[in-house]
Amino acid sequence: MLPVLGRILWGNAERRLLPDRIRANIQQQQQDSEKLIGWIQLAIVSIFSVLYAVSPTAFSISETVRLVPYILATYFLFTLMRLYLVYRHSLPGWFISLSVIADIALLMITIWSFHLQYDQPPSFYLKAPTLLYIFIFIALRALRFEARYVILAGGVSAVSWVLMFVYVILAEPGNPMITRDYVQYLTTNSVLIGGELDKIISILMVTGILALAISRARGLLERSVTEGDTARSLSRFFAPAVIEQMATAEQEVSLGEGVEREAAILMMDLRGFTPFAQNLSPDDLICLIVDYQSRMVPIIRKHNGVIDRFEGDGIIASFGSVKESTTYAADVLASTAELIEAADAWHTERRSEGLEPINVGIAVTSGTIVFGIIGDEERLEYTILGDCVNLSAKIEKHTKVENVRALASAEVIARARERGYDSDTQNFRSLPARDVEGVDYQVDLVVLAGQVQD
Repeated sequence: MLPVLGRILWGNAERRLLPDRIRANIQQQQQDSEKLIGWIQLAIVSIFSVLYAVSPTAFSISETVRLVPYILATYFLFTLMRLYLVYRHSLPGWFISLSVIADIALLMITIWSFHLQYDQPPSFYLKAPTLLYIFIFIALRALRFEARYVILAGGVSAVSWVLMFVYVILAEPGNPMITRDYVQYLTTNSVLIGGELDKIISILMVTGILALAISRARGLLERSVTEGDTARSLSRFFAPAVIEQMATAEQEVSLGEGVEREAAILMMDLRGFTPFAQNLSPDDLICLIVDYQSRMVPIIRKHNGVIDRFEGDGIIASFGSVKESTTYAADVLASTAELIEAADAWHTERRSEGLEPINVGIAVTSGTIVFGIIGDEERLEYTILGDCVNLSAKIEKHTKVENVRALASAEVIARARERGYDSDTQNFRSLPARDVEGVDYQVDLVVLAGQVQD
């Protein structure tokens, strides 16, 4: 029993060992919850104030001291201060606990005042339906996803109601207020001990159930935040379209799954990179690759392309593979045109800075591909397979033979035209029936970008 209570109150060891960034994320969500709780508390005290103001009063000020207006005013100011603090800082645990106790104290003092306000014996307030508000205050603590505050609210409520009941018994010791007659209990100011026990038991039961639910929900919250943080980290390694595909799949992805689609493949690398890289330090080499990829990758994604993988200085991307597309051919051509512009700008920029300029080579193909999952059960990976993937690698090498920067298979141009792509405005040049190394048939090619710059 004690270990279970400990897990409810403080969480298990695994939770306490959460990484700092996960704990900070959860703390931010708790902070947002405290803001919501503060506004609800402000609404509650406002409602109490209005109800108290319009309720009839059966006594004069000279007969007794009217404490409730001062209590309501004090609590109102306390709630405003609490809201101010929660928007400026993270509230410490002792302050939250004080706020829980203040909530219950406000309600109990208000209920206690009813017998004065309506000039009735103390047992009168035991029948006040306002007691139901106690469940609102207990449930309010559930918004923070910390069971200890739910238990504190419920525990203080139960103890307070016991004290309220004892006060009734001691207030008029000579008056036989206690009865076992249920009808008399309902129709007079008599006290039914079993009825009050039912209220206390209900408060404790609701508290226990809510605390257990919150403990379980806290585990789900931590798992959700952890998985969300992991997904954000993974999004740096996987294309957004792949992440979306994984997230929206009806079943968990598994090894061996694949789908056949019509898609376009873009293959790009740096010309003469291997001998060039030999003269760079490791840091300069990585910085160069990062600079190159940071310029090119956003352009590919802008035109609905998905990065399949990086191979050294090479970038392999697909259009229409992860998600079926009717514009994949036009997208890849638009992407290539912008990539060439970016590469030219980079070339000019490096030359103006006194650095050795770098050229790129790009090949574009289209056809039927298989988009699927490979690897083993410990590490899965999405990939693209197909003849057009292999052909793009060979055509990219062939750009050096033709002394051009970008080549496309004629099939890509034809498919783009079928979808309304106006290629006549482009400075394309046909290279029919070309012998491409590694390909056992002649390939009709189209030049997308001409001679390599000096």
